[in-house]
Amino acid sequence: MPAGVRLTQYAHGGGCAGKLPPGELERIVAGLGGPSGDDGPLLLGVEDGDDAAVLRVRDGRAIVSTADFFPPVVDDPYDWGRIAAANALSDVYAIGGEPVLAVNLLGWPRDALPAELAGEVLRGGQEVARAAGCPIGGGHSMDDPEPKYGLAVTGVADPGRLLRLDAGRPGTPLSLTKPLGLGVLNAWHKATGTVFGEAVATMAELNAAASRQALERGIRCATDVTGYGLLGHLYKVARASGVTAVVDAAAVPYLDGARRAVRDGFVPGGTRRNLAWVAPHSDFGRIAEEERLLLADAQTSGGLLVAGEIPGAPVVGELVPRGRRAIVVR
Repeated sequence: MPAGVRLTQYAHGGGCAGKLPPGELERIVAGLGGPSGDDGPLLLGVEDGDDAAVLRVRDGRAIVSTADFFPPVVDDPYDWGRIAAANALSDVYAIGGEPVLAVNLLGWPRDALPAELAGEVLRGGQEVARAAGCPIGGGHSMDDPEPKYGLAVTGVADPGRLLRLDAGRPGTPLSLTKPLGLGVLNAWHKATGTVFGEAVATMAELNAAASRQALERGIRCATDVTGYGLLGHLYKVARASGVTAVVDAAAVPYLDGARRAVRDGFVPGGTRRNLAWVAPHSDFGRIAEEERLLLADAQTSGGLLVAGEIPGAPVVGELVPRGRRAIVVR
């Protein structure tokens, strides 16, 4: 890195915390989706906000399509590329697919930052895509005052074995494959430059193994935990499946430093917006504000939230018959 250059200072937000607020986005896209369902070619579209679109094709296969990009979440360009690529690929894993081809999406302030840094971003993305067995074949770039990077990814899936938001059933445990706290630690990093190696490693980790294990166990409901936080993504599952999700707050894993980050005020705006969105649909009982913020924390390249049990993933709650609230935290 050139002396004094911090990529996060060129970003108005951080990673997936920069998404449009979930309620606002749902109003924008209302009515835009075509018909989808088991009887037509479009199996997953925009109705429930699933992680990727899925189109049935011939020979019992389906095509998966998604795109994801965001401004720098860390200052190191190579790590940012790795994280952004892992995050984009995660949308394919979250619905039970296998990524087969990706293209780069790059916005770069060419008059403000050296082109060599953009090359490092692309190199990081290429390394993670290679680890996923997914070649990157070119892409699209734009001169942009705010740097942005991600991937458009094409995958394949078995249309009879998709992981869906609307397939949750009462009596099913909820497992989480990565710890929370990425949003608040990234906010701390952006404000001070402090590097959190555990957070970087977590964000750069692929969700491939977790997706494969879920499919091997016959699980049919899952999502990845990204910009809308654990509670936001869980609310989408509960709403689509017509169930209530019960969260055992004491069982939820967190990265080292996450609680301190909240206490010291390093809370992204996206995290607060997530909490405001789910609060009317949630029963928090006596859960403190700090815990609520962490459960709603806007993650970047988080883990899978699975309705079922998979090896090594803590059980953080369960689905129960629909009650007065979509989410209960105890």
